[in-house]
Amino acid sequence: MRAAPGLSPGVLSPAVTLAAWFTGRRKPDGLTLRDVAAYVPAQIAGAIGGAILADAMFAKPLVQWSTHDRSASHVWLGEVVATAGLILLIFGLNCIDRASLAPAAVASYIGAAYWFTSSTSFANPAVTIGRAFTDTFAGIAPASVAPFIAAQMVGAVLGLGVVIAVYGRPAPAGDKVVVPHGEPELASS
Repeated sequence: MRAAPGLSPGVLSPAVTLAAWFTGRRKPDGLTLRDVAAYVPAQIAGAIGGAILADAMFAKPLVQWSTHDRSASHVWLGEVVATAGLILLIFGLNCIDRASLAPAAVASYIGAAYWFTSSTSFANPAVTIGRAFTDTFAGIAPASVAPFIAAQMVGAVLGLGVVIAVYGRPAPAGDKVVVPHGEPELASS
């Protein structure tokens, strides 16, 4: 799988992948739907694998469907806010040529959003699916997954809308979005 302009191999969220595809879809070097079709299942498989690995490390059953119900409008609103903020952060940093700050900024944002959102900031459809595979405090009941993902997609659209309102239409994200990659001189600039 190639590391397409606008998307780093370090991107773990289908919401970010879809936003990068949307902003770069008319550019010859932007993500294609074929790229998206490869990234998204890999992101989901990674999240499921991570949940299973975490259960194994804590001597829990490897797969135990979550019973943690997260189906309430205030929780979904938290996911809209968490995801919109994540998209604004990533694409906003790219708009001001500060994409190299994204790894630390994204980690800091997600850590903070855990505390300031009612949903504990999944902000990632792959993580949402992965967390259905564990019946720990971090889990999400399978019946709650679809509304959570819908809220995340609404958040992604709103986040892109805010990026456009603040910075103008974003150019397709460059090679430095989220995690620098490519030629070493690009990563060090």
